[in-house]
Amino acid sequence: MAKSLMFMGTGSDVGKSLLVAGLCRALANRGIRVAPFKPQNMSNNAAVTVDGGEIGRAQALQARAARRDPITAMNPVLLKPEAETGAQIVVRGRRRASMSARAYWSERGALMPEVRQAFHELAAEVDIVLVEGAGSASEVNLRANDLANFGFAQDVGIPVVLVGDIQRGGVIASVVGTFAVIDPADARLIRATLINKFQGDTSLFAEGLAEISQRTGVPCFGPVPWFADAARLPAEDVLALDSYAVNRSAPFTIAVPHLPRIANFDDLDPLRAEPGVTLVLVEPGEPLPRQADLIILPGSKATRSDLAALRRNGWDIDIAAHHRAGGKVLGICGGYQMLGHTVADPNGIEGPAGISEGLGLLNVNTVLTETKQLRIERATHSWSGQPVSGYHMHMGITEGADRERPFARIGAENEGAISPNGRVTGTYLHGLFAADPFRRAMLEGVASPDLAYETSIENTLDSLAAHLENHLDMAALLALAEPISL
Repeated sequence: MAKSLMFMGTGSDVGKSLLVAGLCRALANRGIRVAPFKPQNMSNNAAVTVDGGEIGRAQALQARAARRDPITAMNPVLLKPEAETGAQIVVRGRRRASMSARAYWSERGALMPEVRQAFHELAAEVDIVLVEGAGSASEVNLRANDLANFGFAQDVGIPVVLVGDIQRGGVIASVVGTFAVIDPADARLIRATLINKFQGDTSLFAEGLAEISQRTGVPCFGPVPWFADAARLPAEDVLALDSYAVNRSAPFTIAVPHLPRIANFDDLDPLRAEPGVTLVLVEPGEPLPRQADLIILPGSKATRSDLAALRRNGWDIDIAAHHRAGGKVLGICGGYQMLGHTVADPNGIEGPAGISEGLGLLNVNTVLTETKQLRIERATHSWSGQPVSGYHMHMGITEGADRERPFARIGAENEGAISPNGRVTGTYLHGLFAADPFRRAMLEGVASPDLAYETSIENTLDSLAAHLENHLDMAALLALAEPISL
């Protein structure tokens, strides 16, 4: 019978996703069949699954750590913010609706049967399911109809490990305070606490561990030291963008405007890892750097809204000047749509119905449609002939004369578009820069011949697993897992 253990946080970004990924790899290395699960996630960084849906990027990375294919059951509810007060609701990998936050919070309880079913499907295939909560476990104002934390844990009867982030300060108060504010029945599910992201001499926190244990009545694991190589792994939360760009003096500069609804920004990770590349994430209010060799317009969850933001920041003027000076521009997914003449949303899929004028650098036009295209692709880059692996995740049809000069070929089909002068390119393919030969061709000789991006991800996951094995009592932690009642 499969067992399960759930990891909740005292707040967002305490390292739950990374802990689960590392534990998945550690258990997989021991020959244990393990799978990750997150009942409800909120992120615009998503991945396409082998069963033709989408899940949060963190769960896809955790699946990889577990040496399993990512499937929709691993993240049955995914919320993709489209506006300040609303999101696209993805259930079992497929868009079901767009709802305001208030409407979703009042109706989400109806999704529990589907969440529970997904969990049980996973449990039937593995020895242990490691479950990740969302946000803070102490948000008692959101406890009614909860799917993400104690609502789910109570529904299926899962023991919980509460994770605190010592980097934020006040970790003792945040851990002990969580017990103080949550319902006593929820507190009884917490079997242990865990202190994460410690820097320095761990022995200095011995009294802190004892204090937490004494006040909560459960064991306190850790502290787990800071894992510096975490930056090499794909990030899910937009909070990671605060420290995303690299600060180096390199011969090739790539500028990326930080759009409000930026999506699938992990497309940029392989470029960020290149020692010969300076990746500049340009924040609102700042100009795009004149010295940029390439401007990349990234994916967007709300193309027309982000196109308006791009203009408000004057980035359209910067892009036009860059292009006139002979610079190159690449648009990925939503960024590709922005490069055309128009982006039309006649049915109000991403917001108010209407049509927006694009940047006009590609002779194409886009119409947003209800059907989301979700599929893993293998393509051939048109001018270099290099293989490209990626995925489509978009709602829209793009047509126009520049599609006769495709970015790539997928079988007999054209993919993407290139301008007549060859300096403006658009593609719907996400994940394309992970292909080492293609990335080296695109970077015009500045790419490192020694960087094997996918291999580096595998090595980092193994290092993370070893890190947790060294700093946690794994036997005691795993002993907390309990059988799942199917």
